[in-house]
Amino acid sequence: MFREEGLAVVDADRIAREITAPGRPAYVAIVRRFGREVLLPDGRIDRKKLGSIVFSDPAKRAELETITHPDIARGIASELSRLESEGHGVAIVDAALIHETGRRAHLEAVIAVHCGRMQQVRRLVDRDGISEEQAIRRIASQMDPEEKARASERIIDNSGDLAATRSQVRALATTLKQGRS
Repeated sequence: MFREEGLAVVDADRIAREITAPGRPAYVAIVRRFGREVLLPDGRIDRKKLGSIVFSDPAKRAELETITHPDIARGIASELSRLESEGHGVAIVDAALIHETGRRAHLEAVIAVHCGRMQQVRRLVDRDGISEEQAIRRIASQMDPEEKARASERIIDNSGDLAATRSQVRALATTLKQGRS
């Protein structure tokens, strides 16, 4: 929605997919650590399978984060630098774990997107095709949503319909483009 409002968006999940593509150093490290069982028949990482492993074991999740987070952080920084050099005064970093990874200090402000816990579970189940139990484990691995909202400068409440969320995004995008935080 921020893109639709004319703001540049850096997608941390896209960067994560790029750095874990076959042949990349993070890919090699993941296969070495978690085995070939986490690969799809075409050799790409099966994100659903890897997710089920790491979200059921905090130590394994920490190992995966040690492998991927430095490269993801470098990718985000590189994209932000490129956008700045292209004249973009504002960019949105779409990343779920800003507070958890300590990257908050690298950003001017954080926007939390918030809805109720059960709604969050249902959306994750529907989006990723995982079980409710898997969705609950994934959500539990992140900072508490209420705490995340309190630690953020802005909050978008997406518990309503799409039009209500779009209205909040549009208003915030207008504010950001006008240089007001």
